[in-house]
Amino acid sequence: MVKAVAVLESNQGVSGSIFFSQNGNGPTIITGNISGLKAGLHGFHVHALGDTTNGCLSTGPHFNPEGKDHGAPDDENRHVGDLGNVVAGDDGTATFSIIDKQISLVGPNSVLGRSIVVHADPDDLGRGGTELSLTTGNAGERIGCGVIGLQE
Repeated sequence: MVKAVAVLESNQGVSGSIFFSQNGNGPTIITGNISGLKAGLHGFHVHALGDTTNGCLSTGPHFNPEGKDHGAPDDENRHVGDLGNVVAGDDGTATFSIIDKQISLVGPNSVLGRSIVVHADPDDLGRGGTELSLTTGNAGERIGCGVIGLQE
């Protein structure tokens, strides 16, 4: 079993902890709690770089080692880092559990050392009909991020 964690930070009051676990080559389970969000849907992605020196702006694009279009978590044609949306309740908190078959904590496409980002707006899952829809899901500003690191 491989485990990882990312602690979200933000200059906008968004915070949280995201936990990853993977048994062998099986799916990765991603659980977490994010607070400080407006109620509703927020795009949620693994970005290519584990660089937060310029806040969430320096995390790079979505993690996309296969060069595919942006899509929904269940789509075959999607970025590895496309995790869809998390839903914040009226209290501004999103609590979630995601089982994903493309994210991995081992091998050449591992997400270790990369970053997890929560966005201000809903992810349109690549169905928005615009150029940005196929790269970012039109998810808007990056309002919280953290580097994914190994956990004991």
